[in-house]
Amino acid sequence: MTDEQREQIRRLRYQGIGYGSIAELLSLPENTVKSFCKRKGLAGKLAKGKTEIPDGHYCKCCGLPVLQNEKRKEKKFCSTECRMQYWRTHQDLVQHKAIYNYECAYCHKPFVAIGNPHRKYCSHACYISGRFGGKDDDGGTATE
Repeated sequence: MTDEQREQIRRLRYQGIGYGSIAELLSLPENTVKSFCKRKGLAGKLAKGKTEIPDGHYCKCCGLPVLQNEKRKEKKFCSTECRMQYWRTHQDLVQHKAIYNYECAYCHKPFVAIGNPHRKYCSHACYISGRFGGKDDDGGTATE
């Protein structure tokens, strides 16, 4: 059994999936899953009576099944770690509601500010140079 399979067994048990379903999903013998769960304290009533793998509800990051709660918004990730990892690696899919286009007050290059309508500088380096009198590209002193 690989470390990845061990982690998947932990996640699935915490979601309430039974031994048989986990074994089938991971292509492992049921007794192997049972033994692992007993050694790691994942045995017993941890499954809370939910033993069926839900149809069509799988984690967008790791592909594990995600149990849904009735009358609640659909869960798309099996854990917080998976959710954060997915959005870190898929920045282009994030829908920003407030996008502002500006010109940097120091280097005069255009830049985009997300969610902040009061930005003046494109970077921290430009802020320091512009605010505290750094040198600009010509070798002269920056002025505001």
